[in-house]
Amino acid sequence: MEQRRIEGKGHWYHETQSNAWAQDVLPLVPEAAHVEDRFLLDLPISEDALFPFQSWLHPARQLAHILFPIHAHQNQMNTFSDYERMSTALTVAQVCGVQRLCNHYAARLAPLPGPDSSRESNHRLAQITQYARQLASSPAVIDARARQHLDDVGLTAWDSVLLNQIVGFVGFQARVVAVFQAFLGQPVRWVPGLDMQPFAPALPFAASEATWHPAHVAVALRQACDGQQASLSRHQPVAELQRLSPVLAHEPDLLSRLSTLMTSSLRTEVPKNAFAFATLLTARINGSVACFNEQAQRSVECAPFIATLRQDEREIQQWERRHPVERITLQAIQWLTRAPNRFSDAQFNALSGHDFSSEQAINLLSWCGLCGWLNRLKIALGETH
Repeated sequence: MEQRRIEGKGHWYHETQSNAWAQDVLPLVPEAAHVEDRFLLDLPISEDALFPFQSWLHPARQLAHILFPIHAHQNQMNTFSDYERMSTALTVAQVCGVQRLCNHYAARLAPLPGPDSSRESNHRLAQITQYARQLASSPAVIDARARQHLDDVGLTAWDSVLLNQIVGFVGFQARVVAVFQAFLGQPVRWVPGLDMQPFAPALPFAASEATWHPAHVAVALRQACDGQQASLSRHQPVAELQRLSPVLAHEPDLLSRLSTLMTSSLRTEVPKNAFAFATLLTARINGSVACFNEQAQRSVECAPFIATLRQDEREIQQWERRHPVERITLQAIQWLTRAPNRFSDAQFNALSGHDFSSEQAINLLSWCGLCGWLNRLKIALGETH
């Protein structure tokens, strides 16, 4: 394969193969790399306004530092480089199309030394980039073959968990930033050429009894290190993480913060029906049959809506038209899940003016972003059958 001699890593749409030029190549917005808040990226919002959300903003900010340290430690089990971490983050930011994230991760990627120019390194980075883009844009296409491609280019179980956590986290971050930008009334800036994420195929959702099974080697409690044992015992009782925890325990710090997010005010400050609708609809859009079935078992009061969601998108649209009250909530969830770059104050104000306070609306919509993260982990790290 001919190597492309184009310096592109300073821009939003970067090349997976690039060489170092004699002169320094600056990103589009170099100052975007230097922010105090690595999660909200210094959005102009007061600490007083953010105070009600500290139970989940605090672990989210911690995750931003854990996933993207100044220099990541590598060994035989953890081979993911600083460049691969930041390149993956930029790929997901590009898919989401939220300009603030694109600027930030492009600016942080630009000064990092890229991989060597060998065929193996190029192939590895190309596979990582392709996988991240697919998981971020159309998670339902990820299957055993996609996981095998990562294994073929030398990713370990630890690397795979980290890669999927990065994709999930940045997708969550993009949607939270989009929500707060809408709350502030900031104008939407579309990135040209981005399509809205489609609904996942309906056929797999007909299997109402299907359950999730891990595709990666789980961490056995008797063989786990102290950190992994503590993480498993503390966080496995969280319903959404019960089956995932033994796999995610490869990176116990990430599991700990994710568990804190799952039990934060994101879910406790949201009306029960809206919480169930958000969890079900995001799982249906992203194609996570496991997440959908688990929530369906806990939401028997939503049986008619659940039956509709198991069908195709046209049936879902017809159900919305017959339920104008619920439609406002569902439309906001869909816009944020399928096209975060297009989520604006119009959708936010419609939701917050409809039986929701601004605080409840922010929690509900941010929960949708967290559900998208969990959906992708279930799809990427296992099979549902």
